Amino acid sequence: MEDLTTDVVLAMADQAPDGIVIIDREGLIRYWNRGAERIFGYKAAEVAGRNLDVIIPEKHRQRHWDGFVAAMAAGSSKYGDDDLLAVPALTADGGTVSIEFSVVLLTGPDGSGDHVGAVIRDVTARRAQEKEVRRRLLEATPSHATP
Repeated sequence: MEDLTTDVVLAMADQAPDGIVIIDREGLIRYWNRGAERIFGYKAAEVAGRNLDVIIPEKHRQRHWDGFVAAMAAGSSKYGDDDLLAVPALTADGGTVSIEFSVVLLTGPDGSGDHVGAVIRDVTARRAQEKEVRRRLLEATPSHATP
């Protein structure tokens, strides 16, 4: 794998269908790929240098930033390799999408948190299907009313 150049790896990240977002220690967006553009509806140039709140619903912001600050200070995240987070997110048109994402804490030379990366997938359609299946199952379940 040593023969891969940084340009090749960045080209793959740029073109990945899943969103790839990297923020710095201040929570400002530093990388936003084509997948993130598709999911959230913002072009990379529109969000570059902006706060991540652009996609975090208001009611989730405090919890997000509390965890972010703690992870950056510790140089580690409580979310491990097998953790997939599921949350709602805001889109450019004011709507919401359901996303699942994994988190990677990128540390600097001193071991403290330097950047945070996320690989994001839009699961809105799947969530809607699951909700519809649950609704149909509930409809098909006989009522437990007593005679």
